[in-house]
This record gives sequence, C-alpha cells and structure tokens, in this order.
Amino acid sequence: MQSNNQYFVPHGSYWPIVGSVGMASLLGGFASSLHGNVLGTGLMVLGLVIIIFMVFGWMGQVVLESESGIYNKQVDRSFRMGMGWFIFSEVMFFAAFFGALWYARNLAVPWLGGEGNNFFTGQVLWPDFKAVWPLIQVPDVSKYTVPKGIIHAWEIPAINTLALLTSGATLTWAHWALLNNKRNQIIAGLIATIVLGVIFLALQVAEYGEAYQHLDLKLTSGIYGSTFFMLTGFHGLHVTLGTIMLIVILMRVIRGHFNPENHFGFEGVAWYWHFVDVVWLGLFIFVYWL
Repeated sequence: MQSNNQYFVPHGSYWPIVGSVGMASLLGGFASSLHGNVLGTGLMVLGLVIIIFMVFGWMGQVVLESESGIYNKQVDRSFRMGMGWFIFSEVMFFAAFFGALWYARNLAVPWLGGEGNNFFTGQVLWPDFKAVWPLIQVPDVSKYTVPKGIIHAWEIPAINTLALLTSGATLTWAHWALLNNKRNQIIAGLIATIVLGVIFLALQVAEYGEAYQHLDLKLTSGIYGSTFFMLTGFHGLHVTLGTIMLIVILMRVIRGHFNPENHFGFEGVAWYWHFVDVVWLGLFIFVYWL
C-alpha cells in the first residue's frame, strides 16, 4: 500500500501507443473512405477494433493496479485532474464542429445569398439557389446527393433526448447509492443506464437508416449533410465508448471493487456520461430543433 505522502510513478505502458495507432487508423480510414478509397472502410473498422481493445486492456491494467493497493491520494488527485483535462479536450473537439455549423448557418449561407457588402452580393451561385437553412440544395446532382427531407426534432431525436436525460438520472441515482453503500441499487442504476444507452444507439441506427434509405440524406448532401453526420456520428461514437465503460464499471461493482471512500473509477465514467448528455442537448437544439 502506497503512503499518501509518497509520489507514485507508474510503470512504462504501451497502451498510449496502441491507442494512437487505433485513432490514426480510424480517422485515416474514415478520411480515405470519404474520397472513395476501397481500403478506407476496412482501415476505419480496424482502427475502431484497436481502440476498443485498448480501452479494455488499459482499463484492465488500471483495475489491477487499483485493487493491488498501490494507489494513494496523490494518484486519486492525478486521475481527477487527468479526467478533467480529457473532458476539456472533448469540449474543444465538439466546439470545433459546433463552430463549423454556426459559421455555415449564420455567416456563410447568408453571405452566399448576397447579404451584406461582400463579393457575392447580387450573384447567383446556381439556378433557384435560396440562402435558407437547412441548405439541402446542391449545385451538381451528378456529384452530390440531393436529400428529399431532413430528420425532424420531435420524432426519434426527441425520444433519444428523453433516453439520455433519463440515463443521467439513473446514473446519478446509482452514484448516490454508492455513496450510501447500497450495492443492489448501484447495480440496478447502472443496468438501467446501460440499457438506455443501448436504446439510444439502436434508435440512432434506425434514424441513419431512415436518412439514407428514405430521405437520401447522406454525407454527400452538401454542408447540411456533412455537419449533421459529423456531429451526430461523433456523438454516437462517444455514447458507444461511454456504454462500454459503464459495462466495465458494472462488472467492477459486481466484484465489489468500490466503496464510498474509494470509487473514482465510477466517478470518472459518470463525469464522461454527463458530458455526453450535455453535448446531446446542444445537438438536439442546434442541429434538429432550430
């Protein structure tokens, strides 16, 4: 057991390298697939598999270290600071995409329509162009997909909003139970949260199927299609990772790994899940509703 006054120095780990390879493969494969590279999709899937492997492997190593009693209060503070900075980086990640949506919707489209004193004033980009959002018109139908419609906020997105908000409540309920050492309630709360996360993902898959098969809304559907799928797709990826982490935490709770005084693993995942909830509220308002 480490003394609280002793600085903990972890052993060298190859997991950051594995995670970096997975991220590079995922993003590189995704970018290649957008340009029609036949190997892009396979590389993207391989990157996702590597990331999932890294998450389970790295978590497993941290769990073993935690249960062996080598962590102390200094390590707990370091974990909290690290998780805080990680969530901050995720905030900046999504801020970039929300910023792109805001720029396209509130600046670029009005400018292209001739608003203000700018280069495009009085010019027509293509016949019947209208500077309105969502911009689902495209100039070259031979290259892009013209969507027949958009996803409406008060259909699947509203149900998903209710599911995620409820999952935040069930996770908070489980956290309260952990602080009061009520093991059965912790397990029930975590199971409910995981089920709601899976429901969210299943409904998002159904939504994507509707968009592609019936609305012809795709990544190639102009600026609206690209911003819609980039924002909702990356959020869905975060929900997937969050659900995996919740499953790991549930397994640890069943094995009795946490107590009211020592449970940062639970808290860190709870922080992440609440962050995902907040991002979805922004998506629902600015992508689907307004």
